[in-house]
Amino acid sequence: MRLHATIDGPPEAPVLLLGSSLGTTGAMWQPQVAALAARFRVVRYDHLGHGRSPVPPGAYTIDLLGRAVLELLDDLGVVSAHYAGLSLGGMVGMWLAAHAPDRIDRLALLCTSAFLPPAQGWRSRAETVRAGGFGDIADPVVSRWFTPGFAAARPDTVADHRAMLTATPAAGYAACCEAIAAMDLRADLAGVRAPTLVIGAAEDPATPPEHAADLAARIPSARLVVLDDAAHLANVEQPAVVARLLGTHFTPEGGRNP
Repeated sequence: MRLHATIDGPPEAPVLLLGSSLGTTGAMWQPQVAALAARFRVVRYDHLGHGRSPVPPGAYTIDLLGRAVLELLDDLGVVSAHYAGLSLGGMVGMWLAAHAPDRIDRLALLCTSAFLPPAQGWRSRAETVRAGGFGDIADPVVSRWFTPGFAAARPDTVADHRAMLTATPAAGYAACCEAIAAMDLRADLAGVRAPTLVIGAAEDPATPPEHAADLAARIPSARLVVLDDAAHLANVEQPAVVARLLGTHFTPEGGRNP
């Protein structure tokens, strides 16, 4: 269950965990690393079933994915940390902030949702990937990650992220799809006490901006920002803007150190 993580930044700096989207790894956050690691000890982890993390058999839940992150914090000797998560990473972040509030100082949720039906769509995707890998889904999935203009202008970036997706263990990807199918975190959000920044993307077809607005309405005192000219992987399309928003949100006076 020990998650793989890449760590950048000063050892004495406040810890910032970065949780990536379904079908990617911590490498997804590379556009923000230089800016954030100047101020934080940045820990980019791979979800269970992804990248270089274990692929345990059996059913996955958001609870299981969240508990694996808590074990990572324990392994690193980190009492509490800031957390930013995109898509699946944001779902895990919501769970952590609601169920382990003493471990999460400040929270940022990007292009994510607390409830993402229809469940059968996620189960069907899991069945497809288990049966035949990513051949039938890779292009449709990646087309939702980037706006058409960005995809046309940056084909190498799109290809790199497509390769990240297809390198994901099929069993782990499918199990995480099933975790999303079973997820409903809406009732948990009223209990989130960490100061929260919610970032949506105006052209995100996977988690449209109304999902971000719903999160901001349910989380006490959350702040909402919707980015133009970005689809689901908004941090890749708008790297400098996302780095600035996160850096500002996670650098308030009085923040706790690990």
